[in-house]
Amino acid sequence: MSQSASALPSSFSPLHLQSRSLQWQGAAVLLGTAFLALSSYVEVPMYPVPMTMQTLAVTLVGALYGWRLGALTIVAWLIEGALGLPVLAGGAAGFAHFMGPTGGYLFAFPVIGALVGWLAERGWNGQRVVLAFVAMLAGNLLCLALGASWLSVSIGVEKAITFGVTPFVLGGVLKSVLGAALLMGLTRLPGKSAAK
Repeated sequence: MSQSASALPSSFSPLHLQSRSLQWQGAAVLLGTAFLALSSYVEVPMYPVPMTMQTLAVTLVGALYGWRLGALTIVAWLIEGALGLPVLAGGAAGFAHFMGPTGGYLFAFPVIGALVGWLAERGWNGQRVVLAFVAMLAGNLLCLALGASWLSVSIGVEKAITFGVTPFVLGGVLKSVLGAALLMGLTRLPGKSAAK
């Protein structure tokens, strides 16, 4: 039983970060925060919440890093933003963004990264593309639910759904398709197929 449990995490990601040294994992966190920051600059301005590629990046980090390292990487990125580095949507920075209309989405990111990572560790990954899509979609939907819950406190439930959920549903589905396809492609790279 313990042997199969320990074998599963070593095969869920083509990156195999869980078997790497702490130095490798630290470098992965730094690269992950840079990837998350870059995704923040791909933005469609909308009010009160902009559309970015952040959810795609967050779910990919979770799926490739696993739930622990993925959540840690996302938290590190959010700390960078809170401390004033221009890594949030459109290069925004500062703790005020965590208290504004986008705060619920920001606080949701580590949760959805952990969820997608947890599912990836259990086989919902690039080796099973339909399950990878479902994991990505679950992460996107959870982000919308948590973000809209926060937003509803300031603008009401109906407006939060109108402005914080509805415009993002199709984008969430498309990002989930893209994320699952990227995972499948990474898994099939020569020399990257995971041991069964």
